[in-house]
Amino acid sequence: MPIFLPILIFVAIIIISNTIKIVPQYERGVVFRLGKLMDPPRGPGLTWLIPGIERMVRVSLRTVTFDVTPQEVMTRDNVPIKVNAVVWFRVMDPAKAIVEVENYHLSTMQIAQTTLRGVLGQMELDEILSERDKINHRLQQIIDEQTDPWGIKVSIVEIKEVELPDTMKRAMARQAEVERERRAKIINAEGEYQASEKLVAAAKKLSEVPIAIQLRYLQTASEIATEKNSTLVFPIPLEMFSVFRQMSQKSEQT
Repeated sequence: MPIFLPILIFVAIIIISNTIKIVPQYERGVVFRLGKLMDPPRGPGLTWLIPGIERMVRVSLRTVTFDVTPQEVMTRDNVPIKVNAVVWFRVMDPAKAIVEVENYHLSTMQIAQTTLRGVLGQMELDEILSERDKINHRLQQIIDEQTDPWGIKVSIVEIKEVELPDTMKRAMARQAEVERERRAKIINAEGEYQASEKLVAAAKKLSEVPIAIQLRYLQTASEIATEKNSTLVFPIPLEMFSVFRQMSQKSEQT
């Protein structure tokens, strides 16, 4: 009897380990009894299995993140680019994730790759670079619809990087430089136009009071005198000639 006792204890441990299972909070156990799916999934906590009759497959309910491998895409305007993305998904129905598809993780990844190539191939390069949020939302909807029969919920799809050819990078850099030069010229022209309007307004204002022009001359002379010692020549105002002309006309009449 003492010889068979260790053997019995060992067999009992094996039977208990195959009978009692602990399912964590973030997992569910999909149980098959003689190949038939037992619903609902078990867990969390302790669960009992019939040795040799029932088999349990663990399924994680946590959100899973994976990188979509870089995909070479030809855009609608015939620009070759390389794009990769990040996908977040989680299992909502553990039974479907095991029964409806062989490997839900790999299958979701394959759908994400093909959808990424298909969607971006229908768009032009400018749309891909400028409408990132719109593309992400569209990718999420398409992938989620295709994985819904498997009990998978795709919550977020984000385009991670868009790699352009070197020739396209140089062309875009030159285009940006030309655009900056154009804006600078427009701003400079607008400044000149506004300055000319102010000068015209000032000239009209000075023309209303002729003596103001003389005051402006004197102000300019004082500004120049403070910087350099030089001889200044002022034009004689026409009003002075009119005074002399009137005096000569009176003398002739007398």
